[in-house]
Amino acid sequence: MAKKAFALRIDEQMLLALQRWADDEFRSVNGQMEFLLREALLKSGRMKWQQAPQMVLVDADTSTADLAQDESGNVDPAVD
Repeated sequence: MAKKAFALRIDEQMLLALQRWADDEFRSVNGQMEFLLREALLKSGRMKWQQAPQMVLVDADTSTADLAQDESGNVDPAVD
């Protein structure tokens, strides 16, 4: 899926709050905004799970070396 860039005007206080939240979850502000928008679209029923771009949720104790790819190309956290 190709990503499209666009300009966003946002209140400075909201941006700072998003930055803190993103930092807490080890994401960029852009990644955090994508995550929040995806979750809102799924919750509202405006996007089906199959249509949503897949995102791997990894906890802070998991490294990229712990991720495995299945036959369809999906990345799944490795199971101990």
